[in-house]
This record gives sequence, C-alpha cells and structure tokens, in this order.
Amino acid sequence: MESLHGIPGGKKEVWNTVSRIYLDGTLTTRTDPQVLEEMLPYFTEKYAVPSSQFSHSHGKAIEEEIEKRREFIKGYIDGKEGKLIFTSGGTEANNLAIKGFARENWDKGMHIISSSIEHQSVRHTLYTLEKEGFEVTYLPVSPEGYVDPDDVKKNIREDTILVTLQHSNPEVGVIQPIEEIGKIVKEKGIAFHVDAAYSTGWIPFSVENWKADMVTLTAHKVHGPKGTGALWIRDGIKIKPLIDGTFHEYGLRGGIPNIPGIIGFAKALELMDDEERERVKYLRDYLWKRLKEEIEDIKLNGPEERHPANLNVTIRYVEGEAVVIQLDLLGVSVTTGSACFSRKLEASYVLRAMGVPYEDAHGSLRFGISRFTTEKEIDEAVSRLKEVVERLRKISPLGRKE
Repeated sequence: MESLHGIPGGKKEVWNTVSRIYLDGTLTTRTDPQVLEEMLPYFTEKYAVPSSQFSHSHGKAIEEEIEKRREFIKGYIDGKEGKLIFTSGGTEANNLAIKGFARENWDKGMHIISSSIEHQSVRHTLYTLEKEGFEVTYLPVSPEGYVDPDDVKKNIREDTILVTLQHSNPEVGVIQPIEEIGKIVKEKGIAFHVDAAYSTGWIPFSVENWKADMVTLTAHKVHGPKGTGALWIRDGIKIKPLIDGTFHEYGLRGGIPNIPGIIGFAKALELMDDEERERVKYLRDYLWKRLKEEIEDIKLNGPEERHPANLNVTIRYVEGEAVVIQLDLLGVSVTTGSACFSRKLEASYVLRAMGVPYEDAHGSLRFGISRFTTEKEIDEAVSRLKEVVERLRKISPLGRKE
C-alpha cells in the first residue's frame, strides 16, 4: 500500500517545493557536525564496553574515555563533589532522581514540593508517586511563570523530604530563582532536585551555588546527540535504581552506557561559549522585533528576561494548531501548546497555570532558536507566518474586527 507521503499533493510533495526553516529548537536541536565527528570512532573503531576493562585493554581504554568526559561534565556544572550518572536523557534522569530518592527515603517522610509548570516527565513521575501514597504540593506561579521562594518556605512540613523544580521552562523560557530557593531548602535540611535539562549548556550554572542535591542534564537541546542525559547526585544522597543490572554507573543504572552519546554530550558542552549564547539571544530578540512589526494583536508569554533561545507568543484571533499546520505546509517548523499538539483537548497547562486566558493559550506559538538559525531564515519565517495569520483571520470565528 502506498503511504500518504507518496500520494501526489501529499505532505512530502509540498515539503519538496519549499525551503525548510526549523524553529523548534526548544524541543530538540540538530547535532553539531563537530559533535558527530567526535562520536563516529566510538561506533566503528573504539567499540568495546567499559565493563570489559577487567578483561582487556580495549575495555580499559573505553572506561578511561568515559571517565574523562564524566569529570569534564562535572566540572562544567561545578559538581566535583558528587556522582554523574549517565542516562538515556532528561526524562530518565528526572525519574531516577524523584522516584529513586522518594522510594529510598519514604521512612523519613512522604511529602514532596514541586510546581504547576514542571516538565511532563516530572509531573507524571509525581503522579505515579501519589498513587504509591506520597503527597505532592504543586506550587502556583506568577503571571510570568515564577515560583515564589516564600511559597516554597511556607509549604515545607515536618514530613517534606524533597523539593523538585525546573531551572528554565522549555515552553515559556522563565528562569526560576533557584539560588534563593536552594538556600531555603538547604536551611531546612531537605533534598533539592533541579531539572536543568533545558538549561544545559545554554545557561551556565553552579550546582554548589544552587545548593542542589540532584540535577538533571540532557544533550540533545544543546546540539548534542539524542538519547543521552545525566543525573548529577551530591555525595551522601541515597537513591534506589530504576534499572537493575550490573555495577555500571555506580550501581545506580544497569546496562551498557551509550558510549558514543556520552562522548558527543561532552563535546557539545565544550563547543558552547558566551559568544554563542549572545548570538542566539540576539536572534531571539530580532525574531520578537520582527513579529511585532509584521503581526498585529500579538503578545509575549513569559518574562522579558528568559532562556536565550526561547520565544513564546500568542497571536490573537487564530488557533495555534491551525497556524502550525499551515506554517508547516509553507516550510516552517514551530510548535504550539494547544489541543492536538498536546494530544489533549485542552490548552497548554503551563500557560493556563500562568493565568493566560484559554483562548489566548490556544493561540500560542513557541519558537526555539539554535546555533544554525540565521537572520534570513527569521525574516522568511515571519513573512510566511504573516501570510498564514492574515489568511486564517479572514475565516476566524474568534471575533477579530478588521
């Protein structure tokens, strides 16, 4: 049977007639060619596994390569006083941190504090723990998406064992006051987990300044390989493993590690610098400037000071999913938090938690700038978006008056 993409007039045919512009860097980024080059020998030449280090020199050499990268990444986040456990990505790292700590320390208390805008991998992990008898307090956020440190302090109880919060939010780019919150949590002697998956590489940080006990990292949002992440764990913090197996990763994650991924992860971080971050931030600001110039009734979601690669806007009187579909046909890849794109008949839970009206949340678009984005691409994307918005507003039932 011929697939839809093979039918004349199908999406594949449309894609082949336009230049593609990728502006979904918040979801994932293209692996940098220099990262890929660093990884390739570990598929074909250096293919032993670290568990064979006690049997032959091939395995020993691989073990040394992995440990070299492990120490580099620990130093990168100022985390020398701790373990770095390599995982399949941020989702696994969040699961390992939260479930692992809660199940190991339930006898000390069964109350956890989080927020209403956490990543789905944190939200669903907490839902699982609630079914196991844990109680979770989901803190509200301000209209710009901030968690109030005083709310953290007020909600700490005698049986609170863990506070888990993200550093930067991938939907609206808000950066939480983690240092201030970390001091509060540390004073109470409670464990503190920070989901820094979206911040990895883009926003320099120190786990020591954060007073964090566990920190989630990932590679694919910073031009590293997919399927690779890590969990940093402070010395003295005890957790239960999720994947049983041999002695890999300090006995906290069974299975052979993703060796090429680890190599690529370290290289991706090595390539990031302040000049790169400033360039991407400039392009993000340039995109917002162009959007305001070309499209009426558009507003920013989240704070002005945000993740350097993130922009989230609401375009009124159109639905986000309709805009995304039409833009895709014109060769521009972006995402929306509404309806079918979240696989639910509801608007973005992040925007709704921030108090954004339902209809505005449905009209939201999220842009992610990357290392490979250009001004020319932004200009072209805005031009195509303007065309889509004008077309959709003419048939919109949402009430805009020309």
